[in-house]
Amino acid sequence: MGDPIAHSLSPVLHRAGYVAVGLDWEYDAALVPAGGLAGFVAGLGAEWRGLSVTAPLKREAMALADVVSDRAELVGSANTLLLTGGEVHADNTDLPGAVAAVRERYDGSIRSATILGGGATAASTGLAMVELGAESVRVAVRQPERAEEAVVRIAAHHAAPGVEIISLDDANDDTDAIVSTIPVAAQTDRLVAACAGVEVLFDVVYDPWPTPLSGVGGTVVSGLDLLVHQAALQFTAFTGVAAPLAAMRAAGEAALRERTA
Repeated sequence: MGDPIAHSLSPVLHRAGYVAVGLDWEYDAALVPAGGLAGFVAGLGAEWRGLSVTAPLKREAMALADVVSDRAELVGSANTLLLTGGEVHADNTDLPGAVAAVRERYDGSIRSATILGGGATAASTGLAMVELGAESVRVAVRQPERAEEAVVRIAAHHAAPGVEIISLDDANDDTDAIVSTIPVAAQTDRLVAACAGVEVLFDVVYDPWPTPLSGVGGTVVSGLDLLVHQAALQFTAFTGVAAPLAAMRAAGEAALRERTA
């Protein structure tokens, strides 16, 4: 659920997972605008098990929950609501999903990272970089005030590194990893050239793909990698069954190919 939602590949991934493990479950996309989450959840029947939440509802999901996980508290937003025992439990699978996405592609050390963009995704991916060992994190933005909450969230980690805000114009490849949370339109030729020598490039965009930044970096981690891993964690939380990662990824890749055909 979110607004917009028609672009989401989450239904494709979850439905493929149900088929792969033999579950007769349903998963649909619902257009829910800002301010509409509480009313939507209140209208759900007892057959509902969980919800995947995207923008602009992730902070509303936190406020709605009876129980909030430690990692959702750390990130300051929830992308997962589990309906169980008459309660609403909020979690965030973006953070562990980002860690898993990077580790699937790259097993080297990450001591420093630069996050392009300063929104909610910057907070979760910045925290993921700390989980992966980053001792310094830069958040690169056009408007410094837009990155303040992300910086506070990253700095609150128990292994908090040095965190600083820099101008997007000053971002470069003098770091082990670059995480882009900015749209394709903001990935200028100058920015792409400045990032060209980075060891790990993680672009959270999955449609369109490839992006300008996805052509740089020794190891490239895609938005689909992130989407699959965070969806797999949701799948297991909802069903209690180990997620069929390969089947979910294959379905996502096929759906993206259809979009660009």
